[in-house]
Amino acid sequence: MIDCHVHLWDPASGFPWIRPGSVHHRAFRIEDLEASEPDTAVTGAILVEGSRGDVGETFALRAWRTSRPDLVAGYVGNLHVHGDDGPRRFRALLRDLGDTRPNAMRLGGASWAHCPESARALVPELAAADMVLELNLGSGSLRAAAGAAVRHPGLTVVVDHLGNPPNLRRDLGEWYRDLERAASVPNVVVKISGLLTQQHGVPPERTAELVRHVVGALGPDRCLVGSDWPICLARGSRAESLELSCLGLDRLPDGARRRILHDNAVRVYGLSG
Repeated sequence: MIDCHVHLWDPASGFPWIRPGSVHHRAFRIEDLEASEPDTAVTGAILVEGSRGDVGETFALRAWRTSRPDLVAGYVGNLHVHGDDGPRRFRALLRDLGDTRPNAMRLGGASWAHCPESARALVPELAAADMVLELNLGSGSLRAAAGAAVRHPGLTVVVDHLGNPPNLRRDLGEWYRDLERAASVPNVVVKISGLLTQQHGVPPERTAELVRHVVGALGPDRCLVGSDWPICLARGSRAESLELSCLGLDRLPDGARRRILHDNAVRVYGLSG
């Protein structure tokens, strides 16, 4: 299994969104990731930017990727922090990083419209460089992903955390409609992650049915799995988070399950194996 969503951070270096006194308000280093290794057959992880707020995070993620390939299979940078430099500088950065460039770049915010225009202007550069766009929006992630994927047919768009659906105790009507729209665009991929946090208080079987619905809509070639560690620690361990993400995969044939747990990550993020 490749865990497609983990973070490393030190609040002393930035990350203003981390609240003092929370379980997240401490340094999570590569040694902590190693110590968190679940009992399941996790063979690698994708590091995802944590909104540190500066270009230095891209290089910190790169350093972890190159120094610990036994733990880190790839990394996702923050597109926002490169926006002010413009497309030309961004192209030069990717060229300079060469084989160690990010495997994807992420946009985040309350919605697509709330993402800085300068960062959104770099999306065509990702498409031209055959890189992945990753989205984590408070609302409308699936809808925004479908729009970006239609505008750039050669661009793979990964949607974090199932597109951040509401807790199942609320109405998911709009999210279901957005899922259908995303499913109709073949270059949209959905990451099964964040469930331990988002679906707190929901019976696990109901959460599993949500996952089954996503896999049924997109097919097993367009889904990934992630723990969202250490965000998940507010509700449970990395192993418990992965277990919940995988619960809805229990009825799939072995081959389809392997694609979701491993093979899709290799293909989507362009990993070495």
